[in-house]
Amino acid sequence: ASGGLAGGTTEMKRQSLFLDMYRAMLDVLGPSGWWPAETPFEMAVGAILTQNTNWDNVKKAIDNLRVAGVLTPQQLYGLPDAVLADLLRPVGYFRLKAGRLKNLVSLIVEEFSGDIANLAGRDMEEARARLLAVSGVGPETADSILLYGLGYPSFVVDAYTARICSRHALVPEDAGYDELRELFMDALPGDVVLYNELHALLVRVGNGWCRPRAPKCESCPLARFLP
Repeated sequence: ASGGLAGGTTEMKRQSLFLDMYRAMLDVLGPSGWWPAETPFEMAVGAILTQNTNWDNVKKAIDNLRVAGVLTPQQLYGLPDAVLADLLRPVGYFRLKAGRLKNLVSLIVEEFSGDIANLAGRDMEEARARLLAVSGVGPETADSILLYGLGYPSFVVDAYTARICSRHALVPEDAGYDELRELFMDALPGDVVLYNELHALLVRVGNGWCRPRAPKCESCPLARFLP
């Protein structure tokens, strides 16, 4: 019983810390307005395409799909791979990403009647496992689709989150994805709005201040939380 109490106390302290960090970032940066997409499917497309590139390139590729009139699962499903790859050129690794996008589209069309929202009726871990079974969909992509596209309270971890947590001595430097995800989900209530904004703020701080080299710690919104 005492061990459980100690564990609960640790989680309460961590929850308080995370919420204080959240408020500190929000006070400086304001709301993020993530994820920029018109539909859950467009958001899922963006999650596939944003791997190893920046959002400006993703936007160009999505605009290409929209102008070509193929920004639906059904239209992409029947599109020749070479044509799709050419439309995705702005994101780099466009042939690889065309294949990954086709894998996701095949799941949506063949198992969910062409509507990714039909995945939302499942238990979160079941829905997550189904996405992770798609070749080319890793944990960060799956959690992004669940959180931003389908409204599941599934916390998204990325390189920015990992770097910030490591530098603030919240996890070991070699902590894996699941360990980081559980760090937040065990401490915080399963609130979709909170997870959405907290992840977005961590990305913005990681990009603007907590860089791999020459981090700007003194001016960082999270400076007072450094050990």
